[in-house]
Amino acid sequence: MKTYNYSDLSTADIAKLVQRNVDPANHIRDIVEEILANVKLNGDKALYEYALKFDGVVPDKLYLNKDELATLAEGVSPEQKAALDIAYKNIYAFHQTQLRTEDKVETMPGVTCWRELRPIERVGLYIPGGTAVLPSTLLMLGIPARIAGCKEIVVCTPPQKNGSVNAFVAYVALLLDIDKIYLAGGAQAIAAMAYGTETISKTDKIFGPGNQFVTKAKTIIQSTTTTAIDMPAGPSEVLVIADETANPAYIAADLLAQAEHGVDSQSILVATSAKIAEQAMDELNKQLPILPRAAIAATAIANSYIVITKDLNEAMDFSNQYAPEHLILATANWKLQTANIINAGSVFLGNLTPESVGDYASGTNHTLPTSSYARAYSGVSVDSFVKKITFQHITPEGIKNIGPTVEVLAELEGLQAHRNAVTLRMKK
Repeated sequence: MKTYNYSDLSTADIAKLVQRNVDPANHIRDIVEEILANVKLNGDKALYEYALKFDGVVPDKLYLNKDELATLAEGVSPEQKAALDIAYKNIYAFHQTQLRTEDKVETMPGVTCWRELRPIERVGLYIPGGTAVLPSTLLMLGIPARIAGCKEIVVCTPPQKNGSVNAFVAYVALLLDIDKIYLAGGAQAIAAMAYGTETISKTDKIFGPGNQFVTKAKTIIQSTTTTAIDMPAGPSEVLVIADETANPAYIAADLLAQAEHGVDSQSILVATSAKIAEQAMDELNKQLPILPRAAIAATAIANSYIVITKDLNEAMDFSNQYAPEHLILATANWKLQTANIINAGSVFLGNLTPESVGDYASGTNHTLPTSSYARAYSGVSVDSFVKKITFQHITPEGIKNIGPTVEVLAELEGLQAHRNAVTLRMKK
């Protein structure tokens, strides 16, 4: 991993350093736009073609029904079921608290305003398949969708080489009372949920992480269709802030945990001394070779880097500019820094809180903004699956109280019809 001294970096250097997953030549965009257009025009036919091209299989049909999912789920061991059940329980417990009824507010006598939640009716959940099996993502998206009360939940995931899905995804689908899983992956799955095909319904909002092609597809459909997206959630990333109180072996394990996601993942170490960085790299070199996904992790690590700062405050300054998906404070002094966190998707505090627990079972959501989008986006929550509609009611007393103010404001903006709508009611 290349090492930089924070004090040597200019503003321009930092801006370049924190940039990732860019597509300056529009290579990815061009490919994705072609896929979107093909699926929009040819529907299921295009999905079968892309299944063969990208997944190496042509499934008998584009979905698995509930009976088929139940059969697949029989392959999950009792121990694995117990782990998935605990994850389900913890994620549900955390997200359930997010469903709140707000109080009505009387802004002035006779003028009452409030908000009410309504679930988004049709939501699409994208579950990556790629090089890793991710039943955890189905939990992270399906649980808040169910809590919110969404009427229709469309789940898409790439088919495996046998034309099916793995047993763990099937088991989670049953936990969530999902009737079907659609066998489509990549940008073509996003297109199917945005436009609709003969088999897959058009949805109102699409959720889920993915590679750069999936993320590009989501951003394009958000600006060209009536389907919204949760956020740009692309290749995964972690930034670890470490000082002399950190455990080098833990730092290395956390960097590698993120790196094994994919070759385009990024693992950044921001250390308050060269010594702790060197110790962490020694540990990383010990742990890396024994990983089953060592080749993938090694490629990601080679595209990552280290920043040396003089103290934790400087480290936090760099982190806020990077705006990481995952931020780990590997320090005993984390309580002094939490108030300084401005931009991050999810934060892991102290030496005993690995990012892995948030990925699976602590309860927080692991679908988070990447590529600096944590500057403006939050991670998925129940709020992501609902609309908050405002209401107001005016009584006879209220129209007398608020009417004159509205008349003046409408007149100063030159909107006479606005003024008249109030004046007529006041006269009556």
